[in-house]
Amino acid sequence: MTQNIVQQKISMVFKSAIDKKSIFKNKRVLDISYIPDNILHRDSELYEISKILSVSLKNERPSNVFVYGPTGTGKTLVVDYVCNELLSVARENKLSVHYVYVNAKLKRIADTEYRLVSHIANELGEHIPFTGLPTDVVYSRFLNKVESLNGVLIIVIDEIDYLVNKIGDRFLYTLTRINQDLYNTKVSIIGISNNLNFTEYLDARVRSSLSEEEVVFSPYNAIQLRDILEDRSKKAFYEGVVENSVINKCAAIAAQENGDARKALDLLRVSAEIAERNNEYKVKEYHVDLAQKKIDYDRFIEVVKTLAQHQKLTLFAVLDLLLSKDVGFKVHTGDVYDKYVSLCNRIKKTPITQRRISDIINELDILGIINAKIKNLGRYGRTREVSLANSKDVYEKIYNLLKNDLYL
Repeated sequence: MTQNIVQQKISMVFKSAIDKKSIFKNKRVLDISYIPDNILHRDSELYEISKILSVSLKNERPSNVFVYGPTGTGKTLVVDYVCNELLSVARENKLSVHYVYVNAKLKRIADTEYRLVSHIANELGEHIPFTGLPTDVVYSRFLNKVESLNGVLIIVIDEIDYLVNKIGDRFLYTLTRINQDLYNTKVSIIGISNNLNFTEYLDARVRSSLSEEEVVFSPYNAIQLRDILEDRSKKAFYEGVVENSVINKCAAIAAQENGDARKALDLLRVSAEIAERNNEYKVKEYHVDLAQKKIDYDRFIEVVKTLAQHQKLTLFAVLDLLLSKDVGFKVHTGDVYDKYVSLCNRIKKTPITQRRISDIINELDILGIINAKIKNLGRYGRTREVSLANSKDVYEKIYNLLKNDLYL
């Protein structure tokens, strides 16, 4: 195919994209970050968090809150919604209530304690460079800015477990004790985590301070997910585009995977994108099958590509142990470590400690790449039972990718 023909084909694709009517009325509605006017099936959580934060309208410090539950259960959505409603009421009544949201997975935030504090300060209007100042100077400027608010400050740290894994829990100890250094402003911390066991690894003093109040989000069931998808699809698509069986299938698949609304919304959106790309104006069940394969593969591959070498070696060790076994088979941390050491020896790489490998297994679990549950062995201590979190065909592709990447 000559270059001119290729250019003509590309030009035709772009022109048809302009002329073709989209099946989407508002695609943004299917984005997980979209905040709907009506949050379905989270009434008790909305009410509970609202009650905790409501005392800030009386210039009192709300309790620190730890919000946890599986991925895609509406934790961030509910906290963000309540905090924004709180700010709206505070503004109407000329009250000094402030809210800062921190996404701990952003690299420029999660690298160091310095960057975290400077980010929060910058969000409050105190410009602090991300590098270059002594840490005590950064804290001093941060405290001065917070004190000048003369009211209540709510700091929400999303994916807080990821941040602790990166930089330790000292910053949490500092933040949960910050009110001892303030006179005019009260600070409350809301930590959001997908990891139900996260607090077990915190310093006891931090754990008691952070978990003054706890709100647990249960997974959505298939009926609840269907309601959410039906509500969003009415806003996202033109009438008659999506068959009811498509919504039911997306809800059923997501319900089987920890009740993840994010997965359900992604399935619906990608199914529609595949249909539109193929010049089809109705989304059908087979589009969902294609979307599921694409989402699983794309997500895993992108995450795996960003892993550090020892993380890749650990994941390869897990896959090497599990891919030849039956679905549901599990291995323990010690087995993974032995396999990891043999892989390091093969490529002449110095192994890291078993404790660090245990941390990496936890990180891979948090990322959703594998499942790793803590098992108590009584007087022999604790270990992790590691299993696959997705279909074998996806892992086989990842296995081959890692094999080439690591020269194994």
